[in-house]
Amino acid sequence: MGICRDVKTKPHGQETMLGGNRAVLFVYATEGLENMAFITNAVSLVTYFYGYMNFSLTKSAATLTNFMGTAFLLTLVGGFICDTYLSRFKTCVLFGLIEFLGYGLLTVQAHFHQLRPFPCNDVASNLKNTCEAADTSQTAFLFAGLYMVALGTSGVKAALPALGADQFGEKDPKEAAQLSSFFNWFLFSLTIGAIIGVTLIVWITSNQGWDWGFGICAVSVLCALVVLCMGKSLYRNNVPMGSPLLRILQVFVAAIRNRKLPIPENAEELLEVHGKGTSIHDEILQRTEQFRFLDRAAIIRSTNDASTATKQGPWSLCTVTQVEETKILIRMLPIIVSTVFMNTCLAQLQTFSIQQSTTMNPYILGFKVPGPSLPVIPLLFMFALIPFYDRVFVPLARRITGVPTGIRHLQRIGIGLVLSAISMAIAGVVETRRKSVAIQHNMVDSADPLPMSLFWLGFQYAVFGAADMFTLVGLLEFFYAESSAGMKSLSTAISWCSVAFGYFLSTVVVEVVNKVSGGWLANNNLNRDKLNYFYWFLSGLSVVNFGAYLVCASWYRYKVVEMKQDDAEGKVEMSRV
Repeated sequence: MGICRDVKTKPHGQETMLGGNRAVLFVYATEGLENMAFITNAVSLVTYFYGYMNFSLTKSAATLTNFMGTAFLLTLVGGFICDTYLSRFKTCVLFGLIEFLGYGLLTVQAHFHQLRPFPCNDVASNLKNTCEAADTSQTAFLFAGLYMVALGTSGVKAALPALGADQFGEKDPKEAAQLSSFFNWFLFSLTIGAIIGVTLIVWITSNQGWDWGFGICAVSVLCALVVLCMGKSLYRNNVPMGSPLLRILQVFVAAIRNRKLPIPENAEELLEVHGKGTSIHDEILQRTEQFRFLDRAAIIRSTNDASTATKQGPWSLCTVTQVEETKILIRMLPIIVSTVFMNTCLAQLQTFSIQQSTTMNPYILGFKVPGPSLPVIPLLFMFALIPFYDRVFVPLARRITGVPTGIRHLQRIGIGLVLSAISMAIAGVVETRRKSVAIQHNMVDSADPLPMSLFWLGFQYAVFGAADMFTLVGLLEFFYAESSAGMKSLSTAISWCSVAFGYFLSTVVVEVVNKVSGGWLANNNLNRDKLNYFYWFLSGLSVVNFGAYLVCASWYRYKVVEMKQDDAEGKVEMSRV
């Protein structure tokens, strides 16, 4: 069977030893180590592009957001491979190796000065435009390493959450409750790795050099792979069920072929398959009233014998479950689209807010804090908030609402969207004060730090950290819980796509705002830009986006599942339902 085996192939009694909290400990450790490397670069690469590759401020921000967007968008590739060809474990190992090689290339470039331009990071702001930019070969080497990291981390992010969630059975009430907690503790492990990354590794990078920083990231990913493989014997591993995209396409083709047939009111005229092992699914999805035109894909043309349905191919006849699988994906799309803008706001905290920190007093309580380490503030906030949320808030809310997760997934996501709008408003206020300090002390064109502590930026980070805790985990849990059995990894990947499109949209928004406003962000000097206006503009759009989300969430209908049963004789039964 290879490295990964389905739990169903285990001898009786042994399968009960698999999965559970013991298995997910390795998943938590793997996520912490991998995310430690990824977040380190997410918060600090903009300073590498700006100060060492001599990109302009706008190009540095755009390069980072494009890299981040690509990393999350490529999760679709990893999710597709998981559900179609490889198990989640094998996918994590394969893409983890690619990520390791990407960090290796970046380490080599940072170590050998011949592979990058002469650094211009200590030149005054008004002379930055005179710095020699990276040539074509240097830029190509940089992008090769960057996008190998993007591809590698995308596969891990698509497969690892689903691998961990697979360790808890949704059929078992006890394990179903643990499944909800898993996503909270998955974020907790992600947070711990990020805290170490933005403090220790960023400090090493700032003091020892970027070659040390990239090298440690490579070692961290390698350790993550070792830890993941250590837990191999404990995992419940999925068996790929075939392409979910192909099944969805079959539904559309069959519905178009049957477009002239009337949509039956009687569900018995639609095909469904009963009995375990009769299809790729272990569940039956009940028929819903939304997107009724797709129901034509499940219409049995013959009225004499249900067995004649087997004569119709998959491109002309689909099961109700297959149709509902397609409907679920369609219903999910408005939800994911309405969360994209929140991640556009997140991109600003990893680009412009980091640049703000480089102009401010870096000392807090006598310690010099590197600008890229500033996100440790929301991470510490999340570090304390996640256990409180899982151990105190959820049980209390569960008693009131009767919902196993305390509050529904869509409610959790909505709370995060509100907090993100508040965070951007706070960012605008803080930037207004920062600029006023620069003007008051006649330091608008000075390269020296302003007499204003970068701790002020912590307020916007802290609020956004809470927003991320609600929305990110809410999306992961929502897409995993609501997706069909045959597309868990792809659905998890779709949830990450919200982050991807948020970063890509950030690049577009910055360019459009620059042109329409006459250059709010056109200078390489933040003291002369109007970044505060930009933050307030994002806050206003976030409020509008939240209104759109409310409409989408109220329209969504949660899936209803009926588990398959074998008939009395243990035979496969294909019938009308």
